Formats: sequence, C-alpha cells, structure tokens
Amino acid sequence: MSYIHLNNSDLLLGALLVLLNGGLSLALDLRLERRLFISAMRMVVQLTLVGLVLTTLFALVSPFWTAITALIMILFAGYEIRARQDRRFIGFWAYSLGTGAMLIASMLVMLFALTTQLAPTPWYDPRYAIPLLGMVLGNAMTGISLGLQTLTTNAVRERVSIEARLTLGATRVEALLPVVRLALRSAFMPIINTMAATGVVALPGMMTGQILSGVEPVEAVKYQILVLFLISGGTGLGAMIAVLAGASRLTDHRHRLRLERLQAPQR
Repeated sequence: MSYIHLNNSDLLLGALLVLLNGGLSLALDLRLERRLFISAMRMVVQLTLVGLVLTTLFALVSPFWTAITALIMILFAGYEIRARQDRRFIGFWAYSLGTGAMLIASMLVMLFALTTQLAPTPWYDPRYAIPLLGMVLGNAMTGISLGLQTLTTNAVRERVSIEARLTLGATRVEALLPVVRLALRSAFMPIINTMAATGVVALPGMMTGQILSGVEPVEAVKYQILVLFLISGGTGLGAMIAVLAGASRLTDHRHRLRLERLQAPQR
C-alpha cells in the first residue's frame, strides 16, 4: 500500500475550513479573523521551511548538523517557556531555568531511545532523531511551563504560610514542599490526560500519519506507545528539574523566602 500524494490544490481545499472559521468570527464579531489568518500563514511558512531543512538533514546524515538543529529547537522551546510565565525569574534565570531543564531531559530521553529501542544506523540519524525530539519537546515544554507557572504563582499566594513554616523552624525544602507538589501535579496532568485518552478518544498524529502512509496499524500502535512513553519520561524529568531548581531559586541557604527574585506579573 502506498501513501496518498497531496498536491497544492488539496491543501487549498483544506484551507477553506480556516476561511470558514474566519467567516464565523466576522459574523459573530469575535475579532479573531486577523489572528486566524496570521497563525495559518505562520504555520504554512514554518512547516514549509522545516520540510526543506529536514530534506537537507536527511540527505546529509551528519551528527554535527543534527546536533545544531536539535539545539536550535531546544533554544526556541526555552523562549516559549519564558514567554508563558506570568511571574518570571529575574535575570538569566528567566530563560535558563526552563531551557536547561528541557535540554537535560530531552537529551537523556532521546539518547536512551536512539541507542536502545530504535537503534537506527547511525544512531544519530536525523530521520529518527529530529521528529522524535520535536514530539518530546512539544510536550515537555507544556509540562515545564505549567510547573513553573504553578510554582511561582502559588509561592506568592502562599507567602504568609510559607514564611510561617520557616519561622517555626522548617527547612526551605519542608516549607515549599506543598507548593512543589502542586506544581509537579500541574506539570504531569497534560501527559496523564493524553495517555488516558489515546486510542479510545483520540488517534495521535504520528500513528495516524503512519497508517495513512501504509504502515500496518499494529506496527503503528507500537511506535505510538513508545513515543508516548518517551514523552512521559521527558515531561516528567524536565518538570522535576525545573520545579526543584525554581524552588531552590525562590529560597536561599539561610532558609529565607526570596520572592524579590521574581518579576512583577506580566501584562
């Protein structure tokens, strides 16, 4: 079975659905039509460029260019994490905290997958490494963002109770533990919900794409299960690193709460 080739006219037909959304926005005075148009155009341009880049990478099969591409993806994802925070850390921590956590988590998970379960030849083959990294990063970015957002928001909200515990002799770990637990629960919920709903409620994009390209459904299911395991590991590890490092940054070695290390809420 061969995959179905799509031409430009097929894509234009699909774009009619976006125009339909724009028409609904105009009819209901939602004022979203401009944002819909810009988002759709950005998506088309970005994916077209990604397609050209991946075509070149797949032809080169170079560890250097694969690593450079992965680093660029991680840096952009780190910027998105920073942009999603209402209360950012002051200085370099605003960017480095989420980016560093994502770098460590995604690299460990990808090295694990590429050298064990998948084991392509060579192991850094961009045909496997880059798409998998993109899926892991997209979900880890969401988990880390939610974790840090919940951590900083609740640290400010629970300032009085945290400082009361510190005054009564609790260590900074003990004082912040309820907030850290809440932040980690928030970070884990998206991937937990995704795994719970996959298969019965939703068919993931990777699995659907493989089936449409002619892969046997059972084989596509195996790949999808592996990918969700990798995403879960990357999200959990990244969120754990980011939240614990963030909690440490919100206190000091003298067991004091240091909320002045956070910026004012972003408007």
